[in-house]
Amino acid sequence: MKFAIITHTKHKSKNQRFYAYEPYVREMNLWLQNVSETRIVAPVSRDETSAIEVAYKADNITVKNIPAFNMLSLKTKFFSIFKMPLILFQIAKTCLWADHIHLRCPGNVGLLGCFVQVLFPFTPKTVKYAGNWDPKSKQPVSYRIQKWIISNTFLTRNCKVLVYGEWKNQSKNIVPFFTASYSNNEIREIPEKGFSSKINFIFVGAFTKGKQPMLSVKVVENLLSKNINVQLDMYGNGLEFMQVQNYVKLHKLEENIILHGNQTKEVVKKGFQKAHFLIFISKSEGWPKVVAEAMFWRCLPISSKVSCIENMLGFGTRGTIVESNVGENEIVTIVENYISNYNEYQKEALNAKNWSQEYTLEKFSSEIKKTLLNA
Repeated sequence: MKFAIITHTKHKSKNQRFYAYEPYVREMNLWLQNVSETRIVAPVSRDETSAIEVAYKADNITVKNIPAFNMLSLKTKFFSIFKMPLILFQIAKTCLWADHIHLRCPGNVGLLGCFVQVLFPFTPKTVKYAGNWDPKSKQPVSYRIQKWIISNTFLTRNCKVLVYGEWKNQSKNIVPFFTASYSNNEIREIPEKGFSSKINFIFVGAFTKGKQPMLSVKVVENLLSKNINVQLDMYGNGLEFMQVQNYVKLHKLEENIILHGNQTKEVVKKGFQKAHFLIFISKSEGWPKVVAEAMFWRCLPISSKVSCIENMLGFGTRGTIVESNVGENEIVTIVENYISNYNEYQKEALNAKNWSQEYTLEKFSSEIKKTLLNA
């Protein structure tokens, strides 16, 4: 099978191998197990690879480099107009070559791919919509356009659209899906995490306004002021990293709040294994993999009510669901309640572990294979 991937994910070339963001590559490696040849339409950067980027396992891969573009300012919109014909041509050329077209949405390149795929009604297609599919959520216009095109069975034919969560009144090509981070051989018994000594918190994600890393910092600072022995390990980087770092230094919190920056999957896994709580108050998500990963290691999430979080947390039986505009005091109260109700904490943490460990890479790989074979 000749497999085409249309994606905005930035790729890098090193030692005749192609690298990209690790969670994305980890998933795509499972898709590529079922194909003979792959062409990827994506921007290619000359930057050095980082700790959160890995290489594809498959050998027969070609990456068709397209210019990166965005519509964030008048200047970038102007230059994007001149880039689009080349990008559209490359997407169309690759779709014409392919036996199966795979779109990664939402994204600027995915948007163009949505338009081009209409011209290939007889080619089997899959769309992985990695964003928030909730019909009631507020989203950018470009996201709404992508959702409308790919859910329209007249415009988008011979296609399965894989989305996170189960939603009412969807077109027949919408398929509830999931993702996975860990394999069956990583499942093991995890003992109860007691509160007798230090209580460990973890934050994993981009340091951006949407992920609200400062909220986690202030929750831990508040708990420390109540003489509760806590520690917060933060993994990730981004525009707000320096702001968080300066705040931690200014308030002399270095002993209790540790900024690790971007780290490998194995390093972050060890962080989950020792953590009691994940604080993840994101404003927008698709499948929040860090929530599922935390649950896998009996780390209880306190997370915002976005996308499929309510389903993942069993509507409050596998963690606590809050609004994305929640204040630090409310989260502190939630933590204090768990500390006071040890049995309830252990019950929910165990529920979280049992649920998450159902969604392994092996199950994910099996579902991907079924999707391709039945496309």
